[in-house]
Amino acid sequence: MRTRRRQPTADTRRSVSAVMDVTAIAAGGDGVSRHEGLVVFTPRTAPGDRAAIDFAPGPRFARGTLRSLETRSPDRVEPPCVHYTREKCGGCQLQHLSYEAQRTVKGRIVSDVLKRIGKRDVPPPEVHASPAAWRYRSKLTLAMRRRGAQWYAGLHPYDAPGRVFALDDCPITDERVLAVWREVLAHGADLPDAVELRGAVRLEGDAASFALEGGVSWPASEKFFARVSSIASLWWTPEGGVRRRIGHRGAAAAPGPSFAQVNAALAPALQRHALARAMAHRPGTLVDAYAGLGDTAAGAAEAGVRVTAIELDEDAAAWCATRLPPGSRVVAARVEDMLEGALPADVIVLNPPRAGVDAAVTALLETGAAATRAVIYVSCDPATLARDLARLPRWRIASLVCFDMFPQTAHVETVCELVPEAA
Repeated sequence: MRTRRRQPTADTRRSVSAVMDVTAIAAGGDGVSRHEGLVVFTPRTAPGDRAAIDFAPGPRFARGTLRSLETRSPDRVEPPCVHYTREKCGGCQLQHLSYEAQRTVKGRIVSDVLKRIGKRDVPPPEVHASPAAWRYRSKLTLAMRRRGAQWYAGLHPYDAPGRVFALDDCPITDERVLAVWREVLAHGADLPDAVELRGAVRLEGDAASFALEGGVSWPASEKFFARVSSIASLWWTPEGGVRRRIGHRGAAAAPGPSFAQVNAALAPALQRHALARAMAHRPGTLVDAYAGLGDTAAGAAEAGVRVTAIELDEDAAAWCATRLPPGSRVVAARVEDMLEGALPADVIVLNPPRAGVDAAVTALLETGAAATRAVIYVSCDPATLARDLARLPRWRIASLVCFDMFPQTAHVETVCELVPEAA
């Protein structure tokens, strides 16, 4: 390993440049290397790279910048997205790896995080491939900024999260979503008078919805909705306000833009697997916590299980209720407030947001769920899954399977089946 210290300047006084071997990918997508015992995390590097990396040593670790490659990893490929290299787009983290290597990396990330944080020594799980590694996203959220009188929409560079670059294309997103975005921006004059906004387009069958956040008033909302003909539903969250639907045409659609399945081709496989693991325990009763629109609840109820679904979003809870037969019920509340009242239950399904479950939920599972045969935890963040598993010492992992819902990124969905340690 060769090390060269730069000449001290006001900005690089502690900067170090070293040639290092990249050995792994960390959660978040940065390559991992070591310099004199210090761990260095460097974006856009790959296991197998030998790279010259600039970094400023910190007390525990360092953030690096790739300066040049001396030896390229055999897993490297040329990223097809111009923004990935030119603008350092932070939306993807792994485009420089082959798709097979990405899946291997994600399995290792899950195994490593569960070992370090969750104190669970498990081998890298199987990672089911997405049917499509590109153009799979049915939803795209962009930051919106003004350039003179015109609006543009884009993403943030990974090394400058406060900046927004104009997006020309996003190769992981369905082209129909991008077409709607172009139509939205073409009618930017009808958007709220604001410095910045945030918008999300998602597909709804043959149509789409658009959800806008920001602005205090929107006097031209009806005009905007009439002009953007590809939008079937228009949602708005004003600054300091609550989300509401302000325009709709066509057949009734599922409520809210927050419940879109981003990878519609792979989502059914994940759903089938989670439901199959729950049903393997032959439940008579099941709690579907963080139920969303009720896919798991409805599937279990169709099999004759009495279901209690808990979902905080009132619109989603109401939609879920329309899918359940008599004998099952939906509660619109926080899971940590209502789970105890829903017990006993033979199986509990947890499908929380990225933040994971509240500590009160894991405490209840440790002390108040003696009759529960299994917990099926569907996680979109290995780190919060690991944290929650560390809080559940009386439960052991019976199965662990991942689904690559987000190719080209470091994100991965994990279905973790837990049973009582004594089982």
